[in-house]
Amino acid sequence: MKTVETIAIGELSRRTGCNIETIRYYERIGLLPEAMRRGRYRSFGPADVERLYFVRRARELGFTLDEIRVLLGIAAADAVSCDDARDIAALHLQQVRARIADLKRMERVLADTVRACDSGEHVGCPLIDTLSASH
Repeated sequence: MKTVETIAIGELSRRTGCNIETIRYYERIGLLPEAMRRGRYRSFGPADVERLYFVRRARELGFTLDEIRVLLGIAAADAVSCDDARDIAALHLQQVRARIADLKRMERVLADTVRACDSGEHVGCPLIDTLSASH
């Protein structure tokens, strides 16, 4: 009978680059299953490492914890529905594009303000004036 390697939370953290407190949080909210215990210590297996990589990568792409929970459910299903995953990704892509547009607007305002500050042609501070404007 083959024994499955188990690792402590510190080793899981090291392997995945995920903070120990974050791992505990993910366990508390159900993104990671409750760990096996060896005495007082949590013990994780290869499936936990893979699942944490999945969660971490999804977080890096900006998915919310609720979206990740749904994606984990899709991934665990016997008949994976790519359509469901695609719908989540498409909605998330729309949200990312909206944030990019907002960031570009912020960049323009800040660049204009910095240029105005650099020109020295204004009385007072262009940044303070921009932030104080009511429009």
